[in-house]
Amino acid sequence: MKIVMLNGQNHKGSTYNIGKSIADKIEGDNEIKEFFFPRDLNHFCLGCYKCIEDQSACPFYEEKKTIVEAIDKADLLIVTTPTYCMHMSAPLKSFFDLTFDLWMPHRPMKSMFKKKAVIVSTAAGTGVKSAMKDVEDCLFYLGVPSITKYGLPVQASSWAEVSDKLKAKIDKDTSAIARKLSSGDKASVGIKMRFMFSMMKMMQKKGWNSSPVETEYWKSMGWLDNKKPWEM
Repeated sequence: MKIVMLNGQNHKGSTYNIGKSIADKIEGDNEIKEFFFPRDLNHFCLGCYKCIEDQSACPFYEEKKTIVEAIDKADLLIVTTPTYCMHMSAPLKSFFDLTFDLWMPHRPMKSMFKKKAVIVSTAAGTGVKSAMKDVEDCLFYLGVPSITKYGLPVQASSWAEVSDKLKAKIDKDTSAIARKLSSGDKASVGIKMRFMFSMMKMMQKKGWNSSPVETEYWKSMGWLDNKKPWEM
């Protein structure tokens, strides 16, 4: 299994250690590739919309391309983010901003519709639910149909400060998540995503899109006919 970890922080704190634990516990001969933000993509989207007409025209295309290509090839995404003021980290949000051209309303990658993802978030106190919801929304619009969330308040500012009792619980929980992911079950596309895809298809057919380039992309994929990315 090819696993890509998208880490919303440079340091390897509680959130990272939980995500890495899940990756390491998944059975099989796995390949794990890790990216850290802001280290591996330290830019904000400029709102220039150049990517709508030509994705390679993004000012940060070369850095973004490396990460997107790894994601495209991955079977599983593990996204980790500490809770920043009740939401996902700013560096991780910047990454998702820079990949909005790959969202369903634009030019989604067909590989995304067959992937699974895990979202991990921790906080000293509260906020993990809203942080994970941020990431979940982004993954949904990128086309990921199967998402597992794991978040909890660790009552600590570092992994070393997390209590042994809580670490024991985390070990048990991450083992259960890893077993589920090791089963080999295919990702199932639900009603919500099917409906959203149908809405985006109608939008492209009616010309309510951002650019004719996007409509041409949908046409070339066969999605304006009866083909579905999760069936291809």
